[in-house]
Amino acid sequence: MKPVRSATLHAITARGVELDCGHGLLCRVSILGPDLGRVLFRRAEGFRARKSWSVLRPGLVDTPWQGLDRDDESGWPEGLAAVEQYEDEIRLVAPEMIASIRLAPFGIVWSLPDGTVFARERQTHPVMFGQNRILHAFARDRRDRYFGLGDKTGPLDLHGRRLRIAMRDSLGYDPERGDPMYKHWPFLIAVDGQSGVASGVFYDNLAEAAVDLGCEHDNYYGLFRTYEAGDGDLDYYVFPGPGVVDVTRKFLALTGRPPKVPRWTLGFSQTAMALADSPNGQERSAQFIDRCIADQIPISGFHVGSGYTMIGAKRYVFTWNRSKYPEPKAMMRRFAEAGMRVVANIKPCLLDDHPRYQEPQAGYVMGDDGKPVMRQFWDGEGAHLDFTNPIAVAWWQGGVSRDVLATGITAGWNDNNEYGFDDETAICEGFGLSVTFNLARPVQCHLMSRATLEATLAHAPDERGFTISRAGMPGIQRYAQSWSGDNETSWRGLAWGLRTGLTMSLSGIGNTGHDVGGFSGPVPDAELLVRWTQAGALHPRFIMNSWKPDGIYTSPWLHEEVLADVREAIRLRYRLMPYFYSLMVRQSEDGTPPLLPTFAHFPADALAWADCPDLMLGPNVLAAPVVEAGALLRRVYLPAGPQCWFDFWSGERFAAGQSITTEAPLSKLPLFVPAGGIVPLAGRVSRQTLHDEPSRELLVFPGPGTGESRFDLIEDDGISVAGAVTWVAITLRWAPDRVTVEALASGDYVLPWSAMRVIVPEGELRSLECLGGLLTT
Repeated sequence: MKPVRSATLHAITARGVELDCGHGLLCRVSILGPDLGRVLFRRAEGFRARKSWSVLRPGLVDTPWQGLDRDDESGWPEGLAAVEQYEDEIRLVAPEMIASIRLAPFGIVWSLPDGTVFARERQTHPVMFGQNRILHAFARDRRDRYFGLGDKTGPLDLHGRRLRIAMRDSLGYDPERGDPMYKHWPFLIAVDGQSGVASGVFYDNLAEAAVDLGCEHDNYYGLFRTYEAGDGDLDYYVFPGPGVVDVTRKFLALTGRPPKVPRWTLGFSQTAMALADSPNGQERSAQFIDRCIADQIPISGFHVGSGYTMIGAKRYVFTWNRSKYPEPKAMMRRFAEAGMRVVANIKPCLLDDHPRYQEPQAGYVMGDDGKPVMRQFWDGEGAHLDFTNPIAVAWWQGGVSRDVLATGITAGWNDNNEYGFDDETAICEGFGLSVTFNLARPVQCHLMSRATLEATLAHAPDERGFTISRAGMPGIQRYAQSWSGDNETSWRGLAWGLRTGLTMSLSGIGNTGHDVGGFSGPVPDAELLVRWTQAGALHPRFIMNSWKPDGIYTSPWLHEEVLADVREAIRLRYRLMPYFYSLMVRQSEDGTPPLLPTFAHFPADALAWADCPDLMLGPNVLAAPVVEAGALLRRVYLPAGPQCWFDFWSGERFAAGQSITTEAPLSKLPLFVPAGGIVPLAGRVSRQTLHDEPSRELLVFPGPGTGESRFDLIEDDGISVAGAVTWVAITLRWAPDRVTVEALASGDYVLPWSAMRVIVPEGELRSLECLGGLLTT
């Protein structure tokens, strides 16, 4: 690979500068926002991939189907940066950041207006190009912390690891060390070891890559970290936080925030391959519904596995096996009567003996011989649809509408969509701009999910759309919920999986979760099932999904002796629904993930940065799931910052900034609330009202002394695209002799409750005053 050694000013642009790096290589450095920089290299022969589907220009809610031209920066504001020229340096001075471009040797330093450096390219050869390869290197400090990159396993801080940016069908991956997994996610959060400022770097490149965060050492370069791709374009965005969550929010502002979710998707759901694969799938589904009713299991969704498409041992998307499912519409009516929405598994590969294989013939990923690329898929050979081809998109949306949604199913679950095969000669249509498959692999799952979602919205235009995708790239969050894939059933799978979920949240994949009980491997024992259900209740995606031997599937009644404990964990989720739903709506508005590590809320406490499976559900609930077999006690650190902490269940008060040991019998999920915490709850859990339960209670946790806090409860019907909304601004104030709670409503949604009952911790003796007319004691 050849390094970029020096550069000269080629032109001053409306948003920065363009540099001549020699040999026809141009580098454009642009300031696209007060705190957003972009660096784009263009080779003499042009871009390897001319389109981008991740980044949204101001004013756009989505990219065109064919993507946005990589070279076109129209729509971004002009003139935000002053261009300062010096003998060997050019500075772009923006309101909230400065790009200092050293011309010889070439390199860029990024800093805040006060001169605080938050990202610095390594001193020599920070950029290199091969025939198609690219390398970009930043300087590294041993004190740096690194987060993100999508669905990564292991500790949250990725420093010292070398990780791949690639998508694979990673069934049964190692929960601590497995890599790569299902997401192509070249977005890294770096916390500078010297300044403590967090920043983000996003590489808008669809080629497979590797990110080295301290594995590689080279005496000539000092400490560094690299992004190295086998193909594609060096096109990256840089933005300071300055906090970690600020970086996540800004990344979502750049690539699109998640939509407002239908509330039913936050309820408990169930799926299992054993049910759909069985020869009497419809009958077993009816038995499942009866069992949920008999055992009083609150449940809002059922996800039908791909077994409904099985003929023999093979799976044929959009094909119902009528011997297993003789009356699909009747089955869907039965689920609806039981309060469950249904989601169906759909896959993007058609086996060569699929009864409709010839229909989208020109819409497959093609080889250089002009024929569909055939690869192993489950129990056969098949061709993958090319979603950069309008033929494939139209065929797919027709199948989703006709064979899935028309039966009464609510949504599609895009599965096995990693397109994990390798073929350097394969070609994608690229909406008329032919592109090699290796430069379009991630966009396949991206546009597959978009196609599914848009078909869903067209089928039920008054309802919020919903879809799921196992694979993804930055931007997938605009369309789909995702999860950590086919995890293993083990205590390690539980403990390390919680970290993967937090890593995904920091990466901007906030609507996420895990297969409760583990997907692959042995059947979970009773204790593991309870602990995993408790942890699952804290995640947006709360579902039991499994592939176990002998037709067994993970379910609430898998172990009768702990059915009551599993049911109570599920009921806790429904009790938390008003709080949880408000957090999810906030995420759609400003990009704040509902689940975060404790340091994201308490960054000033150095001890909060220690790696652990603890997590914050919004600002007001710290959860410490039990992740060790036989443990009846749980050690948990309560970060400094709040006046104190409270046990969610008992109201017992603890000093902040200390580790405590709390009792954790099998029936208890340890939860804590900081002083000032406000947690709105459903007043009851009912199988009739489920996620739409209208009654409300309000837990408030006033601290000692004096203070004030606020939480916005968001109320609407939970399903309408453009329905009425009411915000209930809840303010908690406390003084040595009095606690005051005020609730003020604004909006056009008629509240389904007349008053929320306010509950204070046991032992709170100060007088309680309720204001606003919406509260009672």
